[in-house]
Amino acid sequence: MKILHAITTLDVGGAEMHLLAQVRGQCERGHSVRVVYFKGQGTLAPDFLRAGAERVERVSFVSGLFGDLRENLRWAAVVHTHLLKADMGVAVLATLAGRRAGLVSSKHNDEQVLTRPIVSLVHGVVGRLPQRTIPLSDHVARFIERHGRIPLARQTRIYYGLDPRPFEQAASAPAAEREALRRSLGIESDEIVLTCVARFAPQKAHDVLLRAFAKARGQQGGSRLRLLLVGDDPFGDGRVRAEALARELGVHGPAIFAGIRRDVPQVLAASDVFVMCSLWEGLGLVFLEAMATGLPVLATRVSAVPEVVEEGATGLLVPPANVESLAAAMLRLASDGGLRRALGAAGRERVRKNFALERMIEETLAVYSRLHPEGQRSR
Repeated sequence: MKILHAITTLDVGGAEMHLLAQVRGQCERGHSVRVVYFKGQGTLAPDFLRAGAERVERVSFVSGLFGDLRENLRWAAVVHTHLLKADMGVAVLATLAGRRAGLVSSKHNDEQVLTRPIVSLVHGVVGRLPQRTIPLSDHVARFIERHGRIPLARQTRIYYGLDPRPFEQAASAPAAEREALRRSLGIESDEIVLTCVARFAPQKAHDVLLRAFAKARGQQGGSRLRLLLVGDDPFGDGRVRAEALARELGVHGPAIFAGIRRDVPQVLAASDVFVMCSLWEGLGLVFLEAMATGLPVLATRVSAVPEVVEEGATGLLVPPANVESLAAAMLRLASDGGLRRALGAAGRERVRKNFALERMIEETLAVYSRLHPEGQRSR
């Protein structure tokens, strides 16, 4: 089957890493896969080529049906879009190119812009051009039904899947490797490391995280806490503003800004708790990564997070934008090693049971095959 994936950006992020896993799985099963993206630096392009994609290109909406995008659309039997800008633009262009019969859209997040009436109205028209919409959680499905005006009958929910092996292997590596990584970051062996892997975007509420960390550090038992912030902001000044806030709060130093890392499994394995206090979240692939590593998760009780993090079993959930609750949960986890181990072990098992990579790939290919029954024979 000839599959074209179109995504807004190809830089490090949850949707992009999800797509990378899909492309690798589809190529391993003998399908021909191309990937196009529309903005950003394309830092993951080499990874997609290594995964088996035969072509990875940055294209322009402006060229539309007259440039590389047109050639890719004409080549594809299935056109699968990801993220709102790609969803909307490619839906129109694919339809004009006569490729609507194989058009599929994935919804990776509860995009808040859809709550605006005019955007919702436009999406209710353009968003129905795809033959099938794939939300990654039940929450996102309901959100897209209400605000994106796409009936549930036109949707097929497919949870993210994760290959847990890199994270399990990192967690089982010799303790000396974990300690060496901690020392390279200036972290002592007796300190409790709270790690957040996320873009510095408003959705992730790094300001709330830093304020809670500062509050916890100032309380009894909080002096051993360190906050490791992995990620950057390729489209804005989110990291710059977060570092300024950390200095203002007096925690720049105890809060370590590590930038983008390509050794995330090892970083997680060198941590004690995974923390992210999103204001909304479609699913959160990074939660699965943390759980596969055996880390307890501290997160906010929003959107689809409770579908992933089982409260009291694999992690602790607190209200969004609540500094006091987040700080209290940090201290609770820091003071109870037994609780951390129990939550982490349950999280690892939950990933194996409910979020298998093979399931995700096969369920997605099944959607394609229902649009093109001959697809399984034309590999």
